[in-house]
Amino acid sequence: MSIAKFFRNVASEMRKVSWPKKKELTNYTVTVVTTVVFLAVFFMVVDLGISSLIKLILK
Repeated sequence: MSIAKFFRNVASEMRKVSWPKKKELTNYTVTVVTTVVFLAVFFMVVDLGISSLIKLILK
């Protein structure tokens, strides 16, 4: 398979992709950012709790 044929196939497949509309993309972005922030805060609280627990045990 030649490199030119590979890129023709890639271009052909990319035309078949169903790209999201602007509103869908915005909704997906907000969902991802919200999830990441929630998980970051959750794990921060868990980490602080475990750290406090370990400090109490080692005193």
